[in-house]
Amino acid sequence: MPITKKKIGILGGTFDPAHKGHLIISKEAKKKIKLDYLIWAITKRNPFKKKSLINLNSRIKFAKKLTKKNTFIKIRFYEKKIRSNKTIHLISYLKKINFKAELYLILGADNLVNFHKWYKWKQISKKSNILVFDRQGYRSKSLKSIAFKHLNQKNLRFIKFKKVNISSSKLRNI
Repeated sequence: MPITKKKIGILGGTFDPAHKGHLIISKEAKKKIKLDYLIWAITKRNPFKKKSLINLNSRIKFAKKLTKKNTFIKIRFYEKKIRSNKTIHLISYLKKINFKAELYLILGADNLVNFHKWYKWKQISKKSNILVFDRQGYRSKSLKSIAFKHLNQKNLRFIKFKKVNISSSKLRNI
């Protein structure tokens, strides 16, 4: 009987705060890609944004509460262990401890627009598959992005799903 590779999804971010949009794309990724589990890799600070409004421990607790019924989602904070908040370092670490696993980095289309600004972005796409979930008003921009034009299209995939018009920044502004 052939050994199947584990499929692990990674949804990274500050989760400031975590919300049902994160949950919906996590469930969609699990269903469509048949992920074994998904990691919400919570970061202390997004290098492209100002300071988070909610402290790290509160964000982790809230994410755990939100995902309590979805046991396939693991809430993790890796920055102390890997001494970095760079996605490539997280992926390299996860590859090392799960060397037979297939990794799937989950992005919103808004993140694909600026993906070329991420540290070692081309290496990220070589070490993991990239799943892009459309966000309101970003599909066209993401398809014209530097990253979309330069990345290997065989491991970059847009996931069709019923969009939810919610974001952490919208929630913070309520």
